[in-house]
Order: sequence, then structure tokens, then C-alpha cells
Amino acid sequence: MESLEPIESSYKVRFSDEHLEEFRLLILDKIASAKKDLKTLNSSYLNNRDNGTNDTSPQFRAFEEGSATMSKEKNAQLAIRQEKFIRDLKNALGRIENKTYGICRETGKLINPERLKLVPHATLSIEAKKAKRKNQ
Repeated sequence: MESLEPIESSYKVRFSDEHLEEFRLLILDKIASAKKDLKTLNSSYLNNRDNGTNDTSPQFRAFEEGSATMSKEKNAQLAIRQEKFIRDLKNALGRIENKTYGICRETGKLINPERLKLVPHATLSIEAKKAKRKNQ
């Protein structure tokens, strides 16, 4: 990305349409990757295959079942987080469409573009996030 100079409109500062398009493409890539990861997570926690422990001792089988249950629960939690991440990314696409993407919801200033590259669904600048944590 070249220089990300803000555009001043009659109501606020925002990124240019060209920069919004670059962020849109980045977000679409992140969504595709996140959906692939979600599919993997879902298949791993919905998997009910027997791991061949039918002929082993009852103690080992109980251990295996407990371990498998914990693993499935962890994967289910990760899948829920991944679904939220995808939803947040889709919301960011909506902000791009209405040209409010990258504007801190607390300060009204532009969020640092480097932050948006790392956390494209961010709605708070680093300063606003720190201030919010401090006040909690």
C-alpha cells in the first residue's frame, strides 16, 4: 500500500476508495482462510470415529474417551471463536461498503493502517483500546 492519507469529507476523515479496496481484498482473503480453518475444526470435533480401542483394557478406553471428549470440546470452542472472527470480518466489509472502515469508534480518528493489516476487523485504535482497558 502506498501512503494512506486520509480524505476529509464534510462529516469525517476516512481512507480513500483505493485503500478501502485494498483492505476489502485483504479481508476477503482472511475470510476464505478462516472458513477453511472452520471447516477443519468442525470436522475434527464432529468426528465420531472409533480409534480402535474396543479390544483394549477398560482403563485405557476410559482414558481415551476422556481425552477425545476434551479435544472435541476444545475444538468446538475454537470453532465458535472462528465463527465470531468470520462474522467480525464480514462486519468490516460492511464498514468498507459504507466508507466508515478504519475509523475508530471511540475517537473518530483513523486507525493505524498497520494495525488494520494485522487486525482487519479492528474498530478501535490502539490508544482507544488502551484507554478502555485502563478504565475497566
